[in-house]
Amino acid sequence: MNVAVQDVPARNRRGRFRRWWRINVIGSVDHDAVLRQVAEEAGWSPRYGLMIVLSMALSLLGLLMPSVAVLIGAMLISPLMMPIIGLGFGIAVLDVPDIRKSLIALAIGAGLAVGLSALLVALSPIQTITTEIAGRTRPTLFDLLVAFLSAIAGAYALIRGRGATVVGVAIAIALMPPLCVVGFGIATDNATVAGGALLLFFTNLITIALTAAAMARIYGFGRHLTPRNTTFQIVLFVGAMLALSVPLVAALRQIAFESVAQRQVRSAILSRFPGEARLSQLEITYDRSAVRVRAVVLTPKLDPQADGALAAQLGQRLDRRLDLHVDQIRSSMDQQATEAAQIAKVNERAGATFGPVRDRIMAQVALVTGAAVDLARDFPATQIIVNHTGLPADRSPEALAAWRRALERAAAQPNIALKISGIGLPGRPWTVEANGPVIRDAIAIFGLDRAMFASNFPVDGLVGDFDTIFTGFLTATAAMSESERDRLFHDNARRIYRF
Repeated sequence: MNVAVQDVPARNRRGRFRRWWRINVIGSVDHDAVLRQVAEEAGWSPRYGLMIVLSMALSLLGLLMPSVAVLIGAMLISPLMMPIIGLGFGIAVLDVPDIRKSLIALAIGAGLAVGLSALLVALSPIQTITTEIAGRTRPTLFDLLVAFLSAIAGAYALIRGRGATVVGVAIAIALMPPLCVVGFGIATDNATVAGGALLLFFTNLITIALTAAAMARIYGFGRHLTPRNTTFQIVLFVGAMLALSVPLVAALRQIAFESVAQRQVRSAILSRFPGEARLSQLEITYDRSAVRVRAVVLTPKLDPQADGALAAQLGQRLDRRLDLHVDQIRSSMDQQATEAAQIAKVNERAGATFGPVRDRIMAQVALVTGAAVDLARDFPATQIIVNHTGLPADRSPEALAAWRRALERAAAQPNIALKISGIGLPGRPWTVEANGPVIRDAIAIFGLDRAMFASNFPVDGLVGDFDTIFTGFLTATAAMSESERDRLFHDNARRIYRF
C-alpha cells in the first residue's frame, strides 16, 4: 500500500508535465504551416536541381584543392537537407505521398551529384586522395552522433520557425561532400573510398530522417496515428540506429587500434636501437591477416636481430601477427662528416674534379645521387626516390653535364625513380624555355616508367604559381602521347607510392 501511495504523486507530476507540454509547447506550434513549408521545399524542382549542380561543383573543388573554406561554401547552398527533413516528417505522420516525393528528390539529387562528380574527376588531371577526401572514407560512431545532434537542432529550428539555424546544421552535416567522394571513388576505381563515403552519406541520411521524425512526434505531429503506428515508428528508429552502429563501432575500434599501434611500433623500434638513432620512415599497413610494418632507421650500430625481436615483441603487445622489416642505415652523428664522406666517395668513383666556382652546387648533386646509388645497392628491395630532379640548380654546360652523369648513375639502379620538381632558378621566373630541356633530359635518362611530375610548394611559389608550373610541365611534354603523359602525371606516382 505504501508503494502505491508513493506512486500517485509521481503519476500526478507526469500528468501535469504532459498537460503543460501539450498546452504550452505543442499548442504553440502551427503544425499546418510547418507541414506546408516542408512539402514546398522537400520535393524536386528546377531550383533544387541547379543548387545540386552548384553545390556538387564547389564540393568537388574543395575536396581536390583541398580547401575547407570552399567546402563550407558548398554546404551553405546544398539543398539536400530539406528532402531528408521532409522524409522524416513524412515518416512521422505516415504520409506516403510526402515520403515518396522526398525519396524521389533525394534519389535524383544524389544520383546527379555522384554521376557529375565521377565524370569531372575522370576528366581531371588531378586525382589525388587529399586529406579532405580521406576524412570522408572512414565514418565512425562519432559521425552518427553528429548527425543525431544536428538533426535535433534542424528539426527544432524548423518547427519553432528559426529557419536560419538549418543553414548551420547543413554545415555540420556536410551531405554533399560524401556524395562527391563516392563519385571520386568510382572515377578512380577505388571501392574503399567509394564504399566508405557511401556509408557516411547513408549514416547521415537515415539518422537525420529518423531523428527528425522523432522530433516531429514529440512536438505533436502525427497525433492521429494509432498506438500500433507509434510502435512501428519506435521499432524503426531503434532498429535503424542499432544497424548503423555495428559497422560504425567497428570502424571506431579499428581507428583506435591503429592509433595505439602507431605509437607502440614507433616506441618499440626506437627503444631497440641506440639513443642517437633516428626513425627516418615508418609505414604501417593493416590487413585482415597481419599488420605490415616497414621502417627505415638511421643508426650508428646495426642490429641483425632487430626484425625478429621487434616482430615478437609487438605481436604480443598488439595481439596480431606482424610482417615487420626495418631497413637499417649506418650513419655518423656528425652530419658534416657524413656529407663530406659521401661527396668524396662519389668523386672517387666518377673521377670528377669540381672547380672552385661551382663545386658547392655540383657537390650537392653528387651527394643526392651518390647517396641514392649507395642505398639502392645496399637495399635492392627498397624503392628509392631522387627528389627535385637531382638539384640541377647550375645551368652552365659543365654543370648540366655533371648532373646528367649523376642521374645516369642513379638510373642504372632499377629501384631508383625520379621526381621532377623543384627545378625553378632562384631569382628568375619559371619558364618552359629555361626548364623544358632539363625536364626532357630527366625523362630520357630515367624513362617513362620511373619519372613523375611533382610540386614543391610553397617553395616553388618564389619562382611561379601552380598554374604556370603545371602548364609548363604540360608544354614540355606536348610531343608525347596521352598515355605517356598519363604515366608521368599520375600512373607512375600511384604505382610507385602505392596510392
